[in-house]
Amino acid sequence: MELDEVDLKLLRLLQKDASLSNKELSYSINKSIAAVHERVKKLKANGYIKRTVAILDRKKVGMDLISFSQVFLKAHTAEVLNEFEHEVAKFPEVMECYQMAGSYDFMLRIATADMEGYHIFLRYKLAVLPQVNTVQTYFVLSETKNETAYPI
Repeated sequence: MELDEVDLKLLRLLQKDASLSNKELSYSINKSIAAVHERVKKLKANGYIKRTVAILDRKKVGMDLISFSQVFLKAHTAEVLNEFEHEVAKFPEVMECYQMAGSYDFMLRIATADMEGYHIFLRYKLAVLPQVNTVQTYFVLSETKNETAYPI
């Protein structure tokens, strides 16, 4: 599927506010409600829209501590990498997990209520994974920008 300017406009609008109705979207892009409905349906079917979510205020739901952990693994075989990815994906504290090129193997973004929550996560979940060699963690002091919309 090749995206045209109408598709891009819809994606931009939905990235900023996925709760917009087809009627509201149709007014914004000057297309019929039926045309908008079909386009959004097609964007979903073709995987451009993976899911629709509500973005919460992390502090209001008690996730006051954000940290980034660099994880170094003991080995780099496909089996070890796959096992680590499979296990770390189960942890609700892990918001994002990226395999990295460079001096460490994975970067995790972790959300916990506080330092004690992070300590429990590290000691009883992350550090006990058999693939993990070393973890270096950096704690967020302030957040300047946090975007979820891609610049398309």
